Amino acid sequence: MLDLQLPARHDWAVQEQHYGKLVMEPFEPGFALTVGIAYRRVLLSAIHGAAPTWVKIERVVHQFSHLPGVTEDTLDIMMNLRKVAFVLHVNRPKILRLKAQGPGTVKASDFEKDADIEILTPEVLLAPLDKDGVLEMDVCVERGRGYVPAEKREPEALPIHAILLDADFSPVDRVNFHVEPAVDGRQRLVFEVFAPGTAVAEALRILEDHFELLTNFPQATAEEAAAKRDETRPRTEQNENLFRNVDELELSVRASNCLKSANIRTIAELVPKTEAEVLQDEELRQEVAQRDQDGARGDGPLARHAPRPGGA
Repeated sequence: MLDLQLPARHDWAVQEQHYGKLVMEPFEPGFALTVGIAYRRVLLSAIHGAAPTWVKIERVVHQFSHLPGVTEDTLDIMMNLRKVAFVLHVNRPKILRLKAQGPGTVKASDFEKDADIEILTPEVLLAPLDKDGVLEMDVCVERGRGYVPAEKREPEALPIHAILLDADFSPVDRVNFHVEPAVDGRQRLVFEVFAPGTAVAEALRILEDHFELLTNFPQATAEEAAAKRDETRPRTEQNENLFRNVDELELSVRASNCLKSANIRTIAELVPKTEAEVLQDEELRQEVAQRDQDGARGDGPLARHAPRPGGA
């Protein structure tokens, strides 16, 4: 069996702080698309990041409040906060403090500095202030994954008048890829990622972990697979004879009583018993011997109820 062609080239055509262009080739036909879809899906949905989860603005009691001297409404400030990209270097929530006075424009760079938090987009506008405008607020930044609406969050404790925010934790802005023809009928995968380099490395690790799990999955033999199918097969698909009552075997009263005294009610309970356990009575031994002869000839109650060859 011939081996599949694996990519011999995989390097960054462009690599910047928040943008990268990755080229991989050559792929067998169809494999570039397979890799591209898997990689893109993981980048967009499974990467951890940081986002503001609630904000407390001085003199604001709810999201529809308006501050004098502040041009933006509270809802606008909340939307602007969601545009700020953070990197949280610890695995616990952190509170950022901001205090600004007009006239002027308040930006993300006006937050007080914190060694545990990096602001990737300091240029984001939060609110313009008039000469009498004052904006003071605390913002909680947390780590998470995916998009979590405010109504889905249940924080343990919030400061009074704090407002929950819709949190988009993904550090990935967008992901594009396309497949190009390469030499000898092979394909080239060109991947563009608008995200920090750490997101790219995390996506690769997630894919590797999942495929490693499949690689180490134990291979069951055909016999083991068949046995497992029999165990999980519904009763209606199994031999119904096993669920028949021993009374249907047309035994004598004495033989039937012997089975009942041994607490054997169905054929399924009789099957695992040894000959010594069951045939302790002379009359019962004679009857079973006769049943064996009938079964060999195709007579007897069990033979009459047995499924036909090729049947269900």
